[in-house]
Amino acid sequence: MQGEDFSVEAARLRREDRRRARRHARRRAVKALALSTLAVCLLGLGWLTPLPATPGAGEADQADWIGLTLRKGPPAAPGPLQIHLENLALAFPGRAGIAVRDVSADWTAGVDLESPYPQQSVSKLWVALSVLDAVDRGELRLDDTVLVRREDLSIFHQPLREKVGRGTYRTQVMALLENSTTLSDNAANDVLMRLVGGPDRVRAVMGEKALDGIGFGDEERFFQTAIAGLDWRPDFSFGQSFWRARESMPQGRRLAALEAYLADPPDGATPGAVTAALDRLASGELLGADATEQLLTLMAASRTGPKRLGGGLTEGWSLAHKTGTGQVMGARATGYNDVGLLTAPDGRVYAVAVMIAETTAAVPERQALMQAVTRAVIDHHAGRDPGAAPPDDFQFIPGDQQTAALDLRPAARP
Repeated sequence: MQGEDFSVEAARLRREDRRRARRHARRRAVKALALSTLAVCLLGLGWLTPLPATPGAGEADQADWIGLTLRKGPPAAPGPLQIHLENLALAFPGRAGIAVRDVSADWTAGVDLESPYPQQSVSKLWVALSVLDAVDRGELRLDDTVLVRREDLSIFHQPLREKVGRGTYRTQVMALLENSTTLSDNAANDVLMRLVGGPDRVRAVMGEKALDGIGFGDEERFFQTAIAGLDWRPDFSFGQSFWRARESMPQGRRLAALEAYLADPPDGATPGAVTAALDRLASGELLGADATEQLLTLMAASRTGPKRLGGGLTEGWSLAHKTGTGQVMGARATGYNDVGLLTAPDGRVYAVAVMIAETTAAVPERQALMQAVTRAVIDHHAGRDPGAAPPDDFQFIPGDQQTAALDLRPAARP
């Protein structure tokens, strides 16, 4: 594949071959396991008789265990920060989970840390992770050529569609990775997912890296239409056909589909698990050194949601992040998220996740919550009480994003 034109169709065929091979391997493994289990059971028949008790047993080694020290758990989160985060969530009109993790000190403060929240485009991080993992393994190269066709396109925000036009578009893995991560391009994300082997392969990579507490859905085009209660159609990639189909369907069916998604989101992730994963990414535990730097650089270059966590930054602080924005039904917005790594001027790093499952709050109010969390981290780092009134140099940055459109910040000038 390396150095050659690469089509998504070819990737799909190879994926099918791998799936067949995995099925055969699983069958062989099951047979082997059954035989080994039977052998162990037969051998174990001679081990089930207890050994005769030795007088004084249990007392002789008392001196050995009486001085043992139990392993300490993670340190407690700073009290003022924890209280302030709880107050922020309590005052917010909606279900919001918040996590703040000090990468150096290993504590985590937050609210509803262990409940799953819809990730939406935050899950593009795990696709990017899978791509760079394939690069680490030598299965992909960032300069591999990829041919994108009209039938490869997705739904909602997809700048790649303009480049495909009425034909095809030849690009590279790195360009797709940039679009997916910095612009949250759904088409780029879906093509990358197919290149690495599909949703199953992404889940396998997440499992190999023990990203517990983080789920993963499907390609955006299938995933988003299912949330709306529709089945995917290729014409949904173009014009207003998806919006017309969603508006014309029975709204009770659409509401039922949305409720089912929110009750058990396939892409659900706990705020605590997300910040733990970001901690491990920043520490270089998930990827090789070059791939880690590549992903962190892309996250720092993200142009989506500049008024979310990034709206609370002060001089000297930086943010590498990924946003997510779910569908809106009436006044009800879902899956409005921002997660990332906040770096202080002295280099200390905090992993932060603010995940709003659902709310009727307007966009500026959602952004204000995220900005307040950023400022709470900054205040804590400076030794100030995060619950005190903000100083005169801080103002919330309101926005007017009312839909899934992404409100991009301007591109950096060369």
